[in-house]
Amino acid sequence: MKRFNNIQNKLVLMLALFMGILSVSCESDELNDPSFDNIDDELNLSVSASELDLQEKFINNEVNFNWSTGTNNGTNSAISYTLAIDLADNDFSDPIMEPVEGEKNRFSYSVDHGSLNNRLLESGLNAGETYNLKARISAEVVTSGEIQTAETNFTVTTFKPVSDKLFILGDATPNGWDIANAIELSASGSQRGVFVYEGQLTEGNYKFAVSQDDCFCQDFYTKDPDDDSVIVYNEGGSGDDIQWTITEERNYKIRVDLLNKTISINAVEGSPFDKLWIVGDATESGWNIESPAEFTQSTEESFIFTYKGNFNPGEFKIFAGPLGDWCGEWYRPSQDDVPMQNGSVEQNPGCDPDNTWLVTEETAGRYRVTINTIENTIQFEQIKLYIVGDGSPAGWDIANPVELTYDNGDFVFNGELGADNPTGEFKFPNQTGDWCGGEWVNSATASQSIDNTDFIRTPGCEGPDNKWKLQDGDAGTYEIRINLDAETMSITRL
Repeated sequence: MKRFNNIQNKLVLMLALFMGILSVSCESDELNDPSFDNIDDELNLSVSASELDLQEKFINNEVNFNWSTGTNNGTNSAISYTLAIDLADNDFSDPIMEPVEGEKNRFSYSVDHGSLNNRLLESGLNAGETYNLKARISAEVVTSGEIQTAETNFTVTTFKPVSDKLFILGDATPNGWDIANAIELSASGSQRGVFVYEGQLTEGNYKFAVSQDDCFCQDFYTKDPDDDSVIVYNEGGSGDDIQWTITEERNYKIRVDLLNKTISINAVEGSPFDKLWIVGDATESGWNIESPAEFTQSTEESFIFTYKGNFNPGEFKIFAGPLGDWCGEWYRPSQDDVPMQNGSVEQNPGCDPDNTWLVTEETAGRYRVTINTIENTIQFEQIKLYIVGDGSPAGWDIANPVELTYDNGDFVFNGELGADNPTGEFKFPNQTGDWCGGEWVNSATASQSIDNTDFIRTPGCEGPDNKWKLQDGDAGTYEIRINLDAETMSITRL
């Protein structure tokens, strides 16, 4: 028992020594660190420019604040620093900004024009005005609490950030002067403040609004009276309402740069590309840009391209060539992982931003994809398949045919054939309610046996109206699988 107590006492002593060493080491950065020995420097503060004209087109330019160490009066104590920015006439009791607060070994602070402008506007300052400001650095000696300060004065001119949306309206545009339905331009994914409109314009005038708010008292961009290539920021609908004029009806591409206040207007002849391809692991192409699946170009409107195919869970984008070049021309959504939804599409070259559409388990299926390369719009239409005929469960009711399910590229029917008519017929439309409005999967020959799965695809009511016909003894439960990409079909009795 005595031996155990001696061991226990030794352990307590060792623990006490260890805690003492630990305590000294924890305080070393404040008391015994040689870097704090006899610091005796006059505290001063400087800013990289005494007159700051903040501009959005230089949004990433930086403003730098630098300060000296100050003094710890030979105490070997650490010094902590607090940087505050306020109006020149204020007393820092409630500063506009305090970006550095109680930090040691910190002797500078940098902020870009955009962030500084946002902080100033959020604090209640107005855009487009010049303010006298001052910055103060406070250096506190940690052990004694003694505080030294240094200040510097500077001026800042703020800016009003440009809109992140832009709309075209006027009697030259498809939606006229209906501002609530003004057409939104496509925002550039790589250049701030740049917007593009591609589409038809007729004889008349147009200008640009920053929203679809149904009021002509909002902000507009109008034409400079002396230069068609220069835009004027017309805040609150004030100023001269000078508009651009279209004298010839045709397709145009308009590029507006809000930061540099410029506009370019060019007539467009047909499509900018002769071929388009689909690429991505959601499609039959995979990530093969050497020989991907191709869109079909309209013979009547060369700027319309259509693709039909099966889409599995994954991603995809649309390639405009040249083949094999990952940094070539693309059609991509404005953001990444966008679902298949109708709307605008961005046409841009290069590898970035590499945005793609996303297909999920819920949205997988067969689709018709249509791109208008003049208006830069995309449309997704899911293709479905139905069974109709007096040999099918729905009879000849085209308004209510039985829909086939989609299964990894296959359209599948599971059900009774010949229940109401043992020698009935059937075929497969891709639409409801209209005999001639869509496409059909017909048998290759008239009154074709269900043992023969050869088929043809016919548009509307133009092709031969062939059907499969049940024979005596064929009535029963079946699984039918149709793959339109592989052009295969199976009919299996269950």
